[in-house]
Amino acid sequence: MSPMKGVHRFGVKGKLAPRYIGPFKIIEQCGAVAYRLELPSHLAAVHDVFHVSQLKKCLRVSGEAIDTSQIPIEPDLIYEEHPIKILDQKQRSTRRRTINFYKVQWSNHSKQEATWEQEEFLQTKYPGFLPSTSNEYVTIRI
Repeated sequence: MSPMKGVHRFGVKGKLAPRYIGPFKIIEQCGAVAYRLELPSHLAAVHDVFHVSQLKKCLRVSGEAIDTSQIPIEPDLIYEEHPIKILDQKQRSTRRRTINFYKVQWSNHSKQEATWEQEEFLQTKYPGFLPSTSNEYVTIRI
């Protein structure tokens, strides 16, 4: 099930906004292009009839699906994402500086859905997540 285009009701805005949530059971067909779905109780504020353009056939095994009852959904139907672990690291150099990037796996997402994030973003939004660099040696000019 996909939220309406331009309306972000099921998650945060941006690249981490979920494209689809579910799977949900189809209860009945309401007309030629609409379906009524069996939604869980924590999504009671969402209308249960959807146009076919908002639905996608679920191809996953139901055991692999994320249990939506364990995700803390706010009353306005958003949820908080936080980084779980760093999968990879790379550096990009510009003319004046070098930028560190980290491939981060986020909560409620698989490794295939990991995103590349700048070190500066991770340090400001999630302080203490990145490994500290206090083990480096420095020299002092006397």
